[in-house]
Amino acid sequence: MGSKNKLKRFRENDTFSNVLQPTREEAVGDLLNLKGNWRKNFFKNDNPIVLELGCGKGEYTVNLAKKFKDKNFLGVDIKGARFWRGAKTALEEAITNAGFLRTQIELVDCLFAENEVDEIWITFPDPQIKYKRTKHRLTNEEFLTKYKKVLKPDGTMHLKTDSEFMHGYTLGLLHGLKLPIEFAHHDVYGIGDEAPSEVTGIQTYYESQYLEVGKKITYIRFKFKA
Repeated sequence: MGSKNKLKRFRENDTFSNVLQPTREEAVGDLLNLKGNWRKNFFKNDNPIVLELGCGKGEYTVNLAKKFKDKNFLGVDIKGARFWRGAKTALEEAITNAGFLRTQIELVDCLFAENEVDEIWITFPDPQIKYKRTKHRLTNEEFLTKYKKVLKPDGTMHLKTDSEFMHGYTLGLLHGLKLPIEFAHHDVYGIGDEAPSEVTGIQTYYESQYLEVGKKITYIRFKFKA
């Protein structure tokens, strides 16, 4: 994508009612009065909040919002030029329970209050395979601590990825932390009706390409408290 096109999308995002793009200072200092007020100030309802972290083009956020109209979905990514597509689609199709937040995922506990979030989806994250990149892995122990803080005690975590490494790393970490794993499979499309419909019923563009070449998609659902 050319820089001119990116700038155009950034400017358009600024006009979208379903997009928030706080500066790091605004996020850390809660200058936009978001923390603890997402339902009232952004979604204008009292429905559960579901985050998609690293939402990319926003396909999963939009399609989950279509499927579960009684929940609020918020796609989070630092690359606003990417989620521009999802935000625009949500506005064009009047999907009022889908929004987008441009920020670093590491700031999630600055932007959401304790127990404010009901579910978190992590879809196709960069596995950050090199050891020195471990600190950027979205299911490392530091990130899990942040997610636990903003999730309700019985809140649900989802990890969907094409990376067997990420799947195995996360499972090992969860077992080590003795966290309750509700569902885990290394080939979620290979188990037919046993797979949750929100996992196999929604595909991103790149996911469909992975499936076409026979790449397996993995999925884990877990909680922080039994």
